[in-house]
Amino acid sequence: MSHTILLIQPGSRPETRTYSDYESVNECMEDICKIYETHLKKLNPNVRSISYNMSELFEFIDHLSDLSCLVFQRNTKTYAPFNKIWIKKNIHDVLRHQANVQQQ
Repeated sequence: MSHTILLIQPGSRPETRTYSDYESVNECMEDICKIYETHLKKLNPNVRSISYNMSELFEFIDHLSDLSCLVFQRNTKTYAPFNKIWIKKNIHDVLRHQANVQQQ
């Protein structure tokens, strides 16, 4: 479990910048999915059940002005920055693990 800070800027204006912190990388990745799901619900307020695939989620991430994570490194007691490519890989791993658990 590594403390993780999510830095997000959805729009081009600096006022849209925000951050959140999490107890783990996985918790952060799950919240990024929830952010996307909230976005979909706003776009489709009359739809009861919303589904999406990984490529749609990744396209959403690509269109954000900025998205990065700072992950605490125990050995150096510092935060290391990670970009969208790293975030998408970790989201893929988290979702794949969740799918495997559900199949069991």
